[in-house]
Amino acid sequence: MKEIELERTYLAKYVPKGLAGMEYVVISDAFFPEKAAHPNLRLRKRGDKYEITKKTPVEGTDSSKQIEDTVALTEEEYRDLTKAGGKKFTKKRYLYPYQGRTAEVDVYQDDLLGLIVVDFEFDNEEDKDSFRMPDFCVADVTQEQFLAGGMLCGKKYSDISAQLEMHGYDGLKI
Repeated sequence: MKEIELERTYLAKYVPKGLAGMEYVVISDAFFPEKAAHPNLRLRKRGDKYEITKKTPVEGTDSSKQIEDTVALTEEEYRDLTKAGGKKFTKKRYLYPYQGRTAEVDVYQDDLLGLIVVDFEFDNEEDKDSFRMPDFCVADVTQEQFLAGGMLCGKKYSDISAQLEMHGYDGLKI
């Protein structure tokens, strides 16, 4: 399925109230090609769902508007494709209600522990442009390449800590 994704991405200032007690889904991503500086092909396991997605920015490298082409996979297809390797990370995704919207709060695990990123998706440009950053966020990082999934994969928190600090971000844990 091909669609245009409109979103805003923020760094969390603090863990939103009640998040720690909410249900979440574990997401495991692998990005290809493995040697690319910014891989744009993603193999994903989200709970018991499997898919492969290619994201292409509509304009330049801005991730606020992308064409997202996703194909559902069977578990067997996913297992076979994971044998190809790829650069990986794991995160817990919480769907957090905020002012009539749903925030996707991604709490990174393992080597990226301490990173919490909040995404909001929009139906149109007007909604996206009029949206204001929530108080539990510290910085709008929608256009920051270093936080794109394809750039984060295979990295450690220490690899990006200086860039995070420039945005006033101080690592968080749940």
